[in-house]
Amino acid sequence: MVNTMSKVKVTLVKSTIDRVEGQKRTVRALGITKLNQTVEKEATPQIMGMIKKVAHLLKIENI
Repeated sequence: MVNTMSKVKVTLVKSTIDRVEGQKRTVRALGITKLNQTVEKEATPQIMGMIKKVAHLLKIENI
């Protein structure tokens, strides 16, 4: 079976300094540890919810 789930490229463009602890943890849970770091994730409902919580810190691209 071929997985047709779309992917999302997420880049941290704003610092997590002076952000609420929950937002810092959400960014870290997405696998992002540094500013301007990019990760590719499957666009599952769980991941999209995490991205929505910290969308003001991220640049999001559909792949």
